Amino acid sequence: MLDCNTYVIKGNPGIIIDPGSPMYLSALIDNLHKDNIDPEDIGIIANTHLHGDHCGANEAFKKLSGAEITIHRVQKEFYNVVVVDAARFFGMPPMEFREDACLDGDRLSAGSMELELIHSPGHSPDCVCFYCREEKILICGDVIFDRSVGRVDLPGGSAYELRESIEKLSKLEIEYLLPGHMDIVTGAEQVARNFALIREGILKWL
Repeated sequence: MLDCNTYVIKGNPGIIIDPGSPMYLSALIDNLHKDNIDPEDIGIIANTHLHGDHCGANEAFKKLSGAEITIHRVQKEFYNVVVVDAARFFGMPPMEFREDACLDGDRLSAGSMELELIHSPGHSPDCVCFYCREEKILICGDVIFDRSVGRVDLPGGSAYELRESIEKLSKLEIEYLLPGHMDIVTGAEQVARNFALIREGILKWL
């Protein structure tokens, strides 16, 4: 299983988004230390969605850091579809975990930085993007990549919902597009061009 991009937001509490697959946890910890981040600096574990390559290391990272696993209410609603059924799709055991908190609202804060949680189904029904309006940062998981989009053939996936989600996200002011895999897209012009390429080259064919 390939690992995903992991993002850390420093603050009180610090937030880690998508710890990834447990087989890559030691490499993640090494990279955190290189950035002068101790796992114990993290207070919240969150996920863009609950596929194993994004949330599989939740429990292991929790044991190392003492952080709490926090999920969005739609992720709790679709837990069985995304965690269990998607694993069976690949013939693998599900990477299950137990959350410590379920968000009722659509805000998550790390110190002075506030993140808006935007439900963005399509790749999976529980996809949530994390948007910092002040810094114009969008952590978008597997909804949209650099010149590509997430697959829609896994349990709960929907091409129609993915198109709707991407159109909604394209209306945000974004300087930094941080996807779940591949490269980051930086600069408002480049981000807008990426949305345009995807709209013309991919979405109309889904």
